[in-house]
Amino acid sequence: MRLKFYHTALLLVFIQMVGYGQQKKVIFKEDSLKFYGNQIVNAEFPEQRFRADSQFTRILVRALQIQHSFHFPFDSLTTISRLYSPDSSFRIFTWQVSKDENTHRRHGAIQMNTEDGSLKLFPLIDRNILIQNQQDTITNNYWWMGAIYYKVLMQEVNQNKIYTLLGYDEHNRNSTRKVIEILTFNREGQPIFGSPLFVFSNDSIKKPVQARFFLEYKKNINASIKYDDELAMIIYDHLISESNEEKKFETYVPDGDYEAFKWINGKWLHIEKPFDFKLEDGQAPIIKPVTDSKIPVKKPVKKGN
Repeated sequence: MRLKFYHTALLLVFIQMVGYGQQKKVIFKEDSLKFYGNQIVNAEFPEQRFRADSQFTRILVRALQIQHSFHFPFDSLTTISRLYSPDSSFRIFTWQVSKDENTHRRHGAIQMNTEDGSLKLFPLIDRNILIQNQQDTITNNYWWMGAIYYKVLMQEVNQNKIYTLLGYDEHNRNSTRKVIEILTFNREGQPIFGSPLFVFSNDSIKKPVQARFFLEYKKNINASIKYDDELAMIIYDHLISESNEEKKFETYVPDGDYEAFKWINGKWLHIEKPFDFKLEDGQAPIIKPVTDSKIPVKKPVKKGN
C-alpha cells in the first residue's frame, strides 16, 4: 500500500511538472517499453529476446530524456526492476536477457534526480565474466558486477551517503547467486560499486574484510537475503552442502538457520546467530569512516582466454 501511494505521488508530481503533450509522449513510450520488456523475458528464441532488449534500451533512453521523467514511475514495466533510493536522489533500473540457461546478460542504468529535470544517466555495463576476485574488486558503472536489484538501503557516515543494494543473479545452469552490493558516489558524482564494508571480526572463524557479499546456492532452490526493519539487520539463509562438497556451490541449500549483517560503526558487521545476538561493550569494530576520497577505482583483471 505504501509503495503504491509513493508511485501515485510521483505520478502526480510528474503531471504537475510537464505539459499534456509531454505526458502523452511518456505514456506512449511506456506502452512500447511494456511490449519489448515482455519480449525480453518471454520471446521463444534468443535472437528475438536480444532484439527486443536492444529496442527496449533505445526507447527507455528516449523516454528518460523527457524533462522531469525521474518522477514518472513506469509502473507497467513489471519485467524489469525500478528502484528509487530512500532519499530520492537517484533511481536504478536493472533487467536481464538470457541466451540460454547458462548465459545471462544483465543491463541497467542509474538515473539521477536533477534540479532542472534534465537527464543525467549512468549506463551499467555487465562485466561479470571478466572480473576476478569478485568479493574484493571495486568498480565503476562501466565494470558493473551485474545483478537485478530488489531493495535499496541507505546509511550515512560523516555526511557521506552509502547505499546498500540487495539483488539476485541467475549466474549459470547449476547455481543461483544473491548479492549485497555497496553503491557510493565519488566527489565528481560518479557511481562506485563495492567498498570494504563487510567485516567478520566477531565470527568464531575470522575472515578477511569483503567489498561485497555473495550467497551462491543450488539451482531451483529458494534462499533469501532480506532486510528486517524490526531487527535493523540484513537476514539471510545459512547454507550447507547437501553432499558435503564445500567447494561446490551448486550443492548448497538452506538448513533452516540464519546469518545476518548489522550496520555498526560504519560497517556491515557479520552476525553468526542473529536471533541470539547481543553486542557487548567493546565488541563493535572500531573503524575509520569511509570517505569518497578513500574509495579507489581499480580496473578488474581480465581472465585469460
